[in-house]
Amino acid sequence: QVQLVESGGGLVQPGGSLRVSCAASGIMFSMATMAWYRQAPGKQRELVAVITSGGTTNYADSVKGRFTISRDNTKNTVYLQMNSLKPEDTAVYYCNAKQGVRQFWGQGTQVTVSS
Repeated sequence: QVQLVESGGGLVQPGGSLRVSCAASGIMFSMATMAWYRQAPGKQRELVAVITSGGTTNYADSVKGRFTISRDNTKNTVYLQMNSLKPEDTAVYYCNAKQGVRQFWGQGTQVTVSS
């Protein structure tokens, strides 16, 4: 049974930082492409950042230079470090794992950027 469990969301002031984590089980984590998506109220889910099994990363233009995705294959965990947060970053952040033709989602963690 595949499980992706996100944690670390919360309320942060504009300009602040937050790190969200996603612990994976039931997959060959080191072979999976991991990604973070987000969905704001009334908007479609969008890709935020992706990291391949080889460590190659890619980011949405809106977060480049502010967010960093990383992975620890010894802990089966992927992270998203978010700096210089803006109110428009407010969303539910979802962890995604792709392995071959299979794709899995976490339950999401709320990130709210507000003063």
